[in-house]
Amino acid sequence: MKISIGNDHAGPDYKKAIVKYLEDKGIEVINHGTDTFDSVDYPDFVHPVANDVENGVADFGIIICGSGNGVAMSVNKHQKIRAALCWIKEIAALARQHNDANIISIPARYTSIQQAIEMVDTFLNTDFEGGRHQNRVNKIPC
Repeated sequence: MKISIGNDHAGPDYKKAIVKYLEDKGIEVINHGTDTFDSVDYPDFVHPVANDVENGVADFGIIICGSGNGVAMSVNKHQKIRAALCWIKEIAALARQHNDANIISIPARYTSIQQAIEMVDTFLNTDFEGGRHQNRVNKIPC
């Protein structure tokens, strides 16, 4: 499995912890995020994640900003991207099960690093249920 990750200045600590967690599990990570707390424009760091997922370079994406909203709005403009803003692991599970989300958006200012890792783990280990949900996903333009 290969994961692409991007973050703005609200998420360097989150990204570092998530990358370590993933690499410890033997998962390859493509890092597009900033490593500093200096203010940056989040689209510059998350559009490459969407490109990786959209083009099959990565299986899934992880994006992080303060609220999780700006990064999610940015990547959801891409074809074939279904980014879900998650704040608890149960939402991460539903995003995969019901929406076939392929990018998880994490709000660094509203979750702990431990919660973020749990959400990522849940997101990556939950399958899309298909069935009645497939009809709905098919109605999302791409």
